[in-house]
This record gives sequence, structure tokens and C-alpha cells, in this order.
Amino acid sequence: MELILFLVFAGIAVVAAINVVVQRHPISSAVSLIAVMGSLAVLYLLLGAEFIAAAQVIVYAGAIMVLFVFVIMLLNAGGETKAGRSFVASLLGVPVLVALLALLAFFTARIYPRDTEVHFGGFRGGTAQSVGRALFTTYLLPFEITSILILIAIVGAIVLARKELE
Repeated sequence: MELILFLVFAGIAVVAAINVVVQRHPISSAVSLIAVMGSLAVLYLLLGAEFIAAAQVIVYAGAIMVLFVFVIMLLNAGGETKAGRSFVASLLGVPVLVALLALLAFFTARIYPRDTEVHFGGFRGGTAQSVGRALFTTYLLPFEITSILILIAIVGAIVLARKELE
């Protein structure tokens, strides 16, 4: 049953992630990104990391996506116009993608041995205590830098929107 749930939600995550890139309207891309975040939360639940799954839903699918949608609406971003493709990109796009995926599969198989196996529910590091301890000791500087970058992005969106109104 776990394998079926994993395959279903992994498929949803991949299809929604492709839809994020393919969509022409930014709000549609944001909704697809919410689907990716929700399916990742279910995958975390399958692995036994309940706290990380809850944080994924609350922080990413909730707060960050509301921020994204707010900034998109504040900037009044419309749909993209379709641009012409070059002949070389049309000719080489799919073969280069297949070659890249083959290289990625090859190096992944070489780096990670086959005898390691994931056991659903076997992860025990996703408690609030272990995440909090790692976040405020080992990863304190990246955590603070990320919060400053998000603040800069918000201020930049407000400045851009204000210039557009004037």
C-alpha cells in the first residue's frame, strides 16, 4: 500500500512541477507549486517525518505560497507572450534532455549503492526537537540569511509596484 501511495504522490509532484514550468500565467504556476508542496508533505508522511510534513504544509504550501501570490498580484503580472523558438533549440532540445537524464541516472547509480533500501516509516530524525536543534545550531546562519533574502524580495516588490503606480 505504501508503494502505491508513494508512486501516486510522486507522480502528482512530478506532473505538477512540470506544470509550474509549462504554465503561461503566474497564478496557475503558483497553484501548481502548491500541489507540488502538498504532495511532498504526503511523501514526508510516508517516510515517518510528521513534523517535517506539517512544516511543509504550514510554511511552504501556506505562508510562502501566499507571499508568492501576493507579490504576483502586487506586480500585476499577466500571462507570458509566446516567443518564437530557434531551430537549433527545437532540434537539440529533446536529445540533450535525454542525454542529461541518462547521465543523471548513471551517476546516481554509481554514487548510491543498490543494497541500501528505504523503509517507509523508518526515519526517526524528523521530530520537532531534532529539527529545532539543527536549525538553531548547525544551520543558524543559512536560516537567518534566508529570512533576510525574503525580506529584501518583499521590499523590492513593493518598490517595483510603487514605481509602476507613479
